[in-house]
Amino acid sequence: MQKTQLGVTAPLSTAPPTQKDLENTKLLIDTLVSMHQYESDDEAELREQVLGKLHDLLKNFVYVISKKRNLPEQVASEAGGKIFTFGSYRLGVHQKGADLDTLCVVPKHVTREDFFTDMFEALKSRPEVTEITAVVDAYVPVITMKFSGIPIDLLFARLSVPTVTDDLDLADPNLLKNLDEKCIRSLNGSTNAKITPIFLFFIGSRVTDEILRLVPCIDSFRTALRCIKLWAKKRAVYSNIMGFFGGVAWAMVVARVAQLYPNASAGTIVAKFFRIMKQWYQIIIR
Repeated sequence: MQKTQLGVTAPLSTAPPTQKDLENTKLLIDTLVSMHQYESDDEAELREQVLGKLHDLLKNFVYVISKKRNLPEQVASEAGGKIFTFGSYRLGVHQKGADLDTLCVVPKHVTREDFFTDMFEALKSRPEVTEITAVVDAYVPVITMKFSGIPIDLLFARLSVPTVTDDLDLADPNLLKNLDEKCIRSLNGSTNAKITPIFLFFIGSRVTDEILRLVPCIDSFRTALRCIKLWAKKRAVYSNIMGFFGGVAWAMVVARVAQLYPNASAGTIVAKFFRIMKQWYQIIIR
């Protein structure tokens, strides 16, 4: 049972789910499965393997650049580098064939120019990599590619630290000190780094982790969000560019409903979501 208040107001109800609520949630999950909203175990394992390879490539890239900067062998070996995920994958609501949004975090002696030359060439030389493109002049610079068939957006962030260890936590706001704007944007993330700033709405690694920290039950939130995102896409109201909510906005409103009903099942959160959204909409148009 959720005891700690999450959100700016107290919950509307802390009632636990009834047997009927649990049955409805099971029906909801079965429906999402039948509509192919979950990837298979093999696909999930492939994503993990790709992330592991990217992590190794990033560390080797940082090592090579460290040696170019004439750093001692031990310092170069310990410079590190880490891959973070964000977006739908990090939220745990991605579906089959979805993009894998990733962020490469490196120490201070590695530059963005290094990333878009040396790292780009290292990726390009891999047989698993196809359709690779570097969008250097974007609002949030990005490398896009397919790695073993998985679409990947690769962002870059350079921290003002000498080493990036495997246990680095991006939640520390001190990490944002002395960074340029593009690195801050990459750390906070972007739903689409290739579009113009006016349509940009961030849901990066830091934002994604904060959303997950602020929902009372992650499993219920994820199932409810999968359902709401599918509903929005089926009704063509899922798009920042077209003026509708994008991924981060839908995640935030579902998270808020989950806060208001902290012990509810996913099926109940979905039902409450539509009731509350209707009430909010009626207030706005008055």
